[in-house]
Amino acid sequence: MTNTTLTKTIILAAPPARVWAYLTEPDLLAKWFHAPKAPLKAGQKLEMFGADSGDLMIWGDVRTARAPELLEYTFCIGPMGDAVSTVTWTLEPIEAGTKLTLKHAGMPESAEAFGLLAAIEKGWDGHLGTMRTDING
Repeated sequence: MTNTTLTKTIILAAPPARVWAYLTEPDLLAKWFHAPKAPLKAGQKLEMFGADSGDLMIWGDVRTARAPELLEYTFCIGPMGDAVSTVTWTLEPIEAGTKLTLKHAGMPESAEAFGLLAAIEKGWDGHLGTMRTDING
Protein backbone atom coordinates (compact mmCIF):
# COMPACT_ATOMS: atom_id res chain seq x y z
CA MET A 1 0.00 0.00 0.00
CA THR A 2 1.14 3.55 -0.71
CA ASN A 3 0.27 6.98 0.62
CA THR A 4 -1.59 8.06 -2.52
CA THR A 5 -5.27 8.69 -1.77
CA LEU A 6 -8.13 9.73 -4.02
CA THR A 7 -10.82 11.74 -2.25
CA LYS A 8 -14.23 12.56 -3.72
CA THR A 9 -17.23 14.25 -2.09
CA ILE A 10 -20.75 14.55 -3.43
CA ILE A 11 -24.01 15.96 -2.05
CA LEU A 12 -27.08 13.75 -2.37
CA ALA A 13 -30.76 14.63 -1.94
CA ALA A 14 -31.44 11.58 0.22
CA PRO A 15 -31.11 10.78 3.92
CA PRO A 16 -28.05 8.83 5.09
CA ALA A 17 -30.07 5.61 5.49
CA ARG A 18 -31.01 5.70 1.78
CA VAL A 19 -27.41 6.45 0.71
CA TRP A 20 -26.22 3.63 2.98
CA ALA A 21 -28.50 1.25 1.11
CA TYR A 22 -26.88 2.36 -2.17
CA LEU A 23 -23.48 1.45 -0.72
CA THR A 24 -24.41 -1.92 0.75
CA GLU A 25 -27.44 -3.49 -0.96
CA PRO A 26 -26.80 -5.62 -4.08
CA ASP A 27 -29.77 -4.37 -6.12
CA LEU A 28 -28.89 -0.72 -5.50
CA LEU A 29 -25.13 -1.20 -5.94
CA ALA A 30 -25.89 -2.76 -9.34
CA LYS A 31 -27.52 0.52 -10.45
CA TRP A 32 -24.33 2.56 -10.13
CA PHE A 33 -21.32 0.28 -9.47
CA HIS A 34 -20.85 -3.50 -9.36
CA ALA A 35 -23.16 -5.89 -7.54
CA PRO A 36 -22.22 -8.27 -4.74
CA LYS A 37 -24.24 -11.45 -4.19
CA ALA A 38 -25.17 -10.39 -0.63
CA PRO A 39 -25.37 -7.11 1.34
CA LEU A 40 -22.03 -5.74 2.54
CA LYS A 41 -21.47 -6.49 6.23
CA ALA A 42 -18.42 -6.17 8.49
CA GLY A 43 -16.28 -9.29 8.68
CA GLN A 44 -17.42 -10.68 5.33
CA LYS A 45 -15.59 -11.16 2.05
CA LEU A 46 -16.20 -8.52 -0.59
CA GLU A 47 -16.92 -9.78 -4.09
CA MET A 48 -18.50 -7.54 -6.71
CA PHE A 49 -19.47 -8.73 -10.16
CA GLY A 50 -19.90 -6.98 -13.51
CA ALA A 51 -23.56 -6.31 -14.33
CA ASP A 52 -23.21 -7.40 -17.96
CA SER A 53 -20.41 -9.97 -17.81
CA GLY A 54 -21.03 -11.53 -14.40
CA ASP A 55 -17.23 -11.57 -13.98
CA LEU A 56 -15.63 -10.94 -10.60
CA MET A 57 -14.49 -7.31 -10.81
CA ILE A 58 -13.53 -6.35 -7.22
CA TRP A 59 -12.61 -8.40 -4.18
CA GLY A 60 -11.45 -7.82 -0.63
CA ASP A 61 -12.84 -7.79 2.90
CA VAL A 62 -15.44 -5.57 4.55
CA ARG A 63 -13.65 -4.14 7.59
CA THR A 64 -16.27 -1.76 9.00
CA ALA A 65 -19.97 -1.35 8.32
CA ARG A 66 -21.44 1.10 10.83
CA ALA A 67 -24.80 2.14 9.37
CA PRO A 68 -25.47 4.78 8.26
CA GLU A 69 -22.18 6.59 8.78
CA LEU A 70 -19.06 4.57 7.86
CA LEU A 71 -18.23 1.74 5.44
CA GLU A 72 -14.68 0.53 4.83
CA TYR A 73 -13.39 -2.35 2.75
CA THR A 74 -10.21 -3.52 1.11
CA PHE A 75 -10.28 -3.15 -2.66
CA CYS A 76 -8.44 -5.37 -5.12
CA ILE A 77 -8.77 -5.44 -8.92
CA GLY A 78 -6.85 -7.39 -11.53
CA PRO A 79 -4.94 -4.43 -13.02
CA MET A 80 -3.46 -3.66 -9.56
CA GLY A 81 -1.82 -7.09 -9.34
CA ASP A 82 -1.18 -8.04 -5.71
CA ALA A 83 -1.72 -4.49 -4.41
CA VAL A 84 -4.44 -4.00 -1.82
CA SER A 85 -6.04 -0.58 -1.41
CA THR A 86 -8.73 0.60 1.00
CA VAL A 87 -12.05 2.30 0.22
CA THR A 88 -13.71 4.30 3.01
CA TRP A 89 -17.16 5.85 2.67
CA THR A 90 -18.25 8.50 5.19
CA LEU A 91 -21.86 9.68 5.29
CA GLU A 92 -22.70 12.96 6.98
CA PRO A 93 -26.29 14.19 7.37
CA ILE A 94 -26.81 17.69 6.03
CA GLU A 95 -29.89 19.85 5.51
CA ALA A 96 -32.11 17.99 3.01
CA GLY A 97 -29.64 15.19 2.31
CA THR A 98 -26.27 13.57 2.78
CA LYS A 99 -22.67 14.59 2.21
CA LEU A 100 -20.93 11.43 0.95
CA THR A 101 -17.14 11.26 0.99
CA LEU A 102 -15.06 8.54 -0.65
CA LYS A 103 -11.42 8.00 0.29
CA HIS A 104 -9.58 5.42 -1.79
CA ALA A 105 -6.18 4.95 -0.11
CA GLY A 106 -3.14 2.95 -1.06
CA MET A 107 -3.34 3.72 -4.76
CA PRO A 108 -0.41 3.05 -7.10
CA GLU A 109 1.92 6.05 -7.29
CA SER A 110 4.74 5.17 -9.67
CA ALA A 111 5.11 6.84 -13.05
CA GLU A 112 4.36 3.47 -14.66
CA ALA A 113 1.08 3.20 -12.72
CA PHE A 114 -0.12 6.73 -13.50
CA GLY A 115 -2.48 5.51 -16.22
CA LEU A 116 -4.11 3.07 -13.81
CA LEU A 117 -4.48 5.74 -11.13
CA ALA A 118 -6.07 8.11 -13.67
CA ALA A 119 -8.41 5.35 -14.88
CA ILE A 120 -9.53 4.52 -11.34
CA GLU A 121 -10.17 8.21 -10.59
CA LYS A 122 -12.18 8.60 -13.80
CA GLY A 123 -14.11 5.44 -12.92
CA TRP A 124 -15.07 6.80 -9.50
CA ASP A 125 -16.22 10.06 -11.13
CA GLY A 126 -18.49 8.12 -13.47
CA HIS A 127 -19.85 5.81 -10.79
CA LEU A 128 -20.56 8.66 -8.37
CA GLY A 129 -22.28 10.63 -11.12
CA THR A 130 -24.52 7.66 -11.87
CA MET A 131 -25.32 7.27 -8.16
CA ARG A 132 -26.16 10.98 -7.89
CA THR A 133 -28.49 10.81 -10.89
CA ASP A 134 -30.28 7.73 -9.61
CA ILE A 135 -30.72 8.95 -6.03
CA ASN A 136 -31.60 12.54 -6.90
CA GLY A 137 -34.02 11.35 -9.61
